[in-house]
Amino acid sequence: MKKFSLEIDKERVEKLYKFEAEARAKNFKLIAGVDEAGRGSLVGAVVIAAAILPENLYLERLDDSKKLSAKVREVLYEKIISAAISWNVVSVEIEEIDALNIYQATLVGMKRAVAGLKIQPDFVLTDAMKVDFGEKIPSQAIVHGDSLSASIAAASILAKVTRDRLADDWAKVYPQYGFEKNRGYGTKDHLDAIKKFGASPIHRKTFNPVKSILEKNLEGKF
Repeated sequence: MKKFSLEIDKERVEKLYKFEAEARAKNFKLIAGVDEAGRGSLVGAVVIAAAILPENLYLERLDDSKKLSAKVREVLYEKIISAAISWNVVSVEIEEIDALNIYQATLVGMKRAVAGLKIQPDFVLTDAMKVDFGEKIPSQAIVHGDSLSASIAAASILAKVTRDRLADDWAKVYPQYGFEKNRGYGTKDHLDAIKKFGASPIHRKTFNPVKSILEKNLEGKF
């Protein structure tokens, strides 16, 4: 077992691996965690990651990516891709999001993330969303799974870091929207920028409030 810290909090490890331990008790060996980043954003792709971790791997500060600083996420990202048995990150672009709706696009992305793993799991843990990965791969949806499962937490970090890097790239192309800060979410400054400049090519135009702002702009109310 690969370790990155000598100070192991056994109680925390047991808590984070509770669902993985339950799956292994049912004779499942390769357990993947799956999570997304950017589902609630107003711009760009939704990013989905899948990761299979070694049994009882301890990564210090592993947790829901939203609870961690960007610096800690970056450190853990490198440790996860180094230690994982298999991992994969996919993006579902705005064309599919607008065509399918964000919920269905996320489901599609989760299936692609798992299908793209070089080593296939025999069980999958997902963060809240129930996903059918086929008869050969049973799954379990866990509410707040990114805080309760090491595998899902790892996937959440892979997805979040990947999407934040995309947002930094978007910010260079469309600096007026402040994507480097808001990551595409509906902050006041972001919404004000949409009212002033209109939508960029990467805005999700079927999403409110983007859709309503664009409609009002066309009516000449802004």
